Amino acid sequence: MRPADRGELESLYFEYPHFEAPARSAIEPVRPVAIVGAGPVGMVAALTLARHGIRSVLLDRKETFNDGSRAICISRSSFHILDHLGVVAPFLEKSLAWTTGRSFYRGEQVLEFSMPDHAREKFRPMYNLQQQYIEAFLWQAVERSALIETRWQSEVTGLTSEPSQVRLTVKDPGGSYELPCEWVIAADGARSPVRSMCGLRLRGENYEGRYVIADVQMRHDYPTIRRALFDPASRPGGTVLIHRQPDNIWRIDYQLHDDESNEDATREENVRACVASVLSEIGHSGEWALEWWSVYSANTLLLDDYRHGRVFFAGDSAHIVPIFGVRGLNNGIADAHNIGWKLAAVLQNEAGVALLDSYTPERRGATLDVFENATKSTRFMTPQTRGWRIMRDAALSLALTRRHVGGLANPRQMTPYTYADSPATADDDPTFKAGPRPGAMFQDADLEDGHLSGRLGKWFTLLAFGDMLWRIPGVTVVRLPPDGPVAEIYGAADGSAYLIRPDLHVAARWHSVSPESVEQYMKTLLWQRG
Repeated sequence: MRPADRGELESLYFEYPHFEAPARSAIEPVRPVAIVGAGPVGMVAALTLARHGIRSVLLDRKETFNDGSRAICISRSSFHILDHLGVVAPFLEKSLAWTTGRSFYRGEQVLEFSMPDHAREKFRPMYNLQQQYIEAFLWQAVERSALIETRWQSEVTGLTSEPSQVRLTVKDPGGSYELPCEWVIAADGARSPVRSMCGLRLRGENYEGRYVIADVQMRHDYPTIRRALFDPASRPGGTVLIHRQPDNIWRIDYQLHDDESNEDATREENVRACVASVLSEIGHSGEWALEWWSVYSANTLLLDDYRHGRVFFAGDSAHIVPIFGVRGLNNGIADAHNIGWKLAAVLQNEAGVALLDSYTPERRGATLDVFENATKSTRFMTPQTRGWRIMRDAALSLALTRRHVGGLANPRQMTPYTYADSPATADDDPTFKAGPRPGAMFQDADLEDGHLSGRLGKWFTLLAFGDMLWRIPGVTVVRLPPDGPVAEIYGAADGSAYLIRPDLHVAARWHSVSPESVEQYMKTLLWQRG
């Protein structure tokens, strides 16, 4: 919602583009992949496919980007994905990096946490950037790609599954038509029409707590630090979250009381009064302007299977996660990157279709891991019962004098999930004493000529420690010294090797291995046979 004196898309800081409906052929050829939803997840999927040489058509029923205050926090792991896709530059230029969070109880600080960071890292743990810019920067890359066709104002209204393809019914201003494709990626959001067409439902928990999300523009000199206010004077008994964003935009999330209806809470005059009270409490007495607001409730919902025949679900169409811990967008970006390289491998006959069966256990497992952490955060931020609230407030009160108790207010920021039990990763070698194990995301390192991440190939990469002069077809081999900081990070010695998948996760690691063994393992991984 926007103030009454401004139009629906009249933003204080962002100019929304208008995309025309496509000109299309009378008869549509079969497309390798159709992606439904041109939000961040859909565009990352299209860019991943394009990086591996696969054409896709990207469909969206809207005529511009998503509006309002949506995802704002991008994790280090997502920045590595954006970097691997070659699109990270504008994100780095515009976003605000942060490492620290502070929590307050009744005006007194009870916690200051710092996310793990090191000078050797290429990216900071977290960046704040409005979703409008996220979509705009991804769109710049999509628009440049000759392998991605985007069709705005194109609504998918029907889906028919066949043994060798899917036929989508698409409606645009010119009428309805059929679009045949080999595979579909549904990235069409929390109310996914594709999910409904497949007869699928999300399952899980709905939480009682509700929040108003309000974006305001103001000049305020507080650093880019996540702030959580528990039982503040401005909202007694509730919780308030505050995040700084580019263009002097500040996002304020404040909890609603049980007796506040959504209708009353979203009246402009009431939003202004609540925001003014929060701003007064944090010491801002200057001018401010209201940008946008809405109501949000926390849910942990997901599909039983992220694959339905030739249709794959990614992002909010597959799972809904609470905002606490900034995991929604980042989880969706990882979904898109994961299914993108696997579909590309199958379409290029580099892998068997059985590889696609690893998508659900890997990415659904990641969602369940998110749920475990997000549920703890949600119960602390928004206690479901009087008993939970009493325990939460008792812990916060104790933290006023015993600082170590304040750790309970840590939102447990996102870390990449480890695909330890996946059919697309190897059993671990227990003799390694350090380093990312199979299934974990690779660990970046600072080299003399840049970062390790900059030397990873498009396809598989082998990190070879020592004087191994290897050549493996289709594999980028990165030779590294068997001693020094990188070897220490990876627990490597002379002869050690790590095989990194195209989605930046470790496929396998060995202390001693031959090129023939690496090739044989890759065949096992890609074709899912012994």
